[in-house]
Amino acid sequence: MMGPGLDTVLLGPLLVEFPFEATYVRSIISVSLYVSLIAVALSTLVSVPVAVLVGLSDFRGKGVLTSVINTGMGFPSVVVGLAVLFLVSNQGPLGALDLVFTKEAMVLSQFVLATPPVTAISLAAVTGVDRGVRDAAHALGGTRVDTALVVVKQARYGVATAVLAGFGRAISEVGSVLIVGGNIAGADGVSKTRTLTTAIQLEARQGRYGTAMVLGAVLVGLVLVVNAVVVRLGGRGVGG
Repeated sequence: MMGPGLDTVLLGPLLVEFPFEATYVRSIISVSLYVSLIAVALSTLVSVPVAVLVGLSDFRGKGVLTSVINTGMGFPSVVVGLAVLFLVSNQGPLGALDLVFTKEAMVLSQFVLATPPVTAISLAAVTGVDRGVRDAAHALGGTRVDTALVVVKQARYGVATAVLAGFGRAISEVGSVLIVGGNIAGADGVSKTRTLTTAIQLEARQGRYGTAMVLGAVLVGLVLVVNAVVVRLGGRGVGG
């Protein structure tokens, strides 16, 4: 006779109370990672080129634009959620896509929230690269693209930190994803739009502290793993 599975060992006390606890937790983790990783990946694709363009250019209003980017880091998440909800609602410009209470709407919301920190920290990393690096690239006949690539290579640890900050902002978000996602889970315990943070809030309010603690531990573990990966990659970059 086979022994208890890993899920039963880890979540045994919870399974007695909630028969599909393991499925419930796994689906929540899956939704959280899906939404946060896609949002941060899209944000990185937009933010890093913008940071390089702003950091390596001199133009009127650069200081104002930099201030706006930095201010965006503290933009209220519930306001972002309301704005995205309006965009995807039936009356909004994206209403035809039927994105209300979907993971895609949550990706859009987290993209908006993650972009300012990724851009601001990447911009700080790019502008922190020694001017001599750019001058050397120009002297060797490099184009603007070549120069930008050299600068990004020198600033890669800072860019990695920016991506980590964006991921932390995205995966720890509650307000905006609750508004645009609806915190939905099916009767079978499978999460539709319920993330780790919204599930923790719900479980704690219902007095299911055991489940909330498990989800909280998973959330902290995910952040630590991502942090370790980014630090390792950044360390290789500094050394290389």
